[in-house]
Amino acid sequence: MLFVQHLLNGLLAGAYYLLIALGLSLIFSLGGIVNLAHGAFYAIGAYLAVSIGQSLGFTGAVLLSPLIVGVLGVVVERVLFRRFYKADPALSLLLTFGLAMVAEQALRMVYGAPPLSWSIPQELRGQVFVGDFVYPRYRLLLLAVAASCVGGLWWLLQRTPFGRVVRAGVQNPDMVGALGISLEPYMAAIAFLGIGLAGLAGVMLAPIFTIHPAMGAEIITAAFVVVVIGGLGSFWGVVLAALVVGLTKGVVTAAGYSQYSEAAIYLLMLVVLLVRPRGLFGDRIQRFE
Repeated sequence: MLFVQHLLNGLLAGAYYLLIALGLSLIFSLGGIVNLAHGAFYAIGAYLAVSIGQSLGFTGAVLLSPLIVGVLGVVVERVLFRRFYKADPALSLLLTFGLAMVAEQALRMVYGAPPLSWSIPQELRGQVFVGDFVYPRYRLLLLAVAASCVGGLWWLLQRTPFGRVVRAGVQNPDMVGALGISLEPYMAAIAFLGIGLAGLAGVMLAPIFTIHPAMGAEIITAAFVVVVIGGLGSFWGVVLAALVVGLTKGVVTAAGYSQYSEAAIYLLMLVVLLVRPRGLFGDRIQRFE
């Protein structure tokens, strides 16, 4: 049973990597922006959850914090990102690195450097018992939320006119432009969705992790690993990569080598890149080839 618990904890890690990696992949695929500030929006979501939760409770924080972070993402996209869509991706990397540093210091100035904590709501506490198996109820809720977000985003991208334009813009932006369709409004919507998902991850994980200004920098590297393993432009590639990364961490931890769990996912990325440099399900992206 302990082995199963470690596997579920690994899947939980993969789930919140996934919420961040999906937004990273979409913004990079459609706009060519290497968004190193994505982790900062995750941290902002966690801090907003603490602030909003004090007056509106957990439900209010879950509903409002991702929306606020998503709107902030649209503002950043309109003011900064749009200037770099046709530029060398290295320039956007420098821009977003600086933005991440500014966001981290702003959080430190507003909330202070000491870490904060946020308790799990009383109604979501407790354990789930299945025979001899015991697992925290709130962690199961996190897995369910991540699965719902994946399902909703897949439906949006695969079953709606909006999704068809986004997928066409990823593969052949020149053709989309020739048809008279501007991708700028779609890029704003993708920024809202992708950055809002990062904010949601921050809200949902705030009760089980320490909230501190540098928490975004700690998670962004692992999220990029998921994107690289899954493959640029592949929705299900990122989903599968998040599951594989999470299970890898869980198995290594269950084997008694928890100190090597982080190193294991980077080794996994190295192996994938050696065998398939585009990632597991990476597509050819005209913008970059």
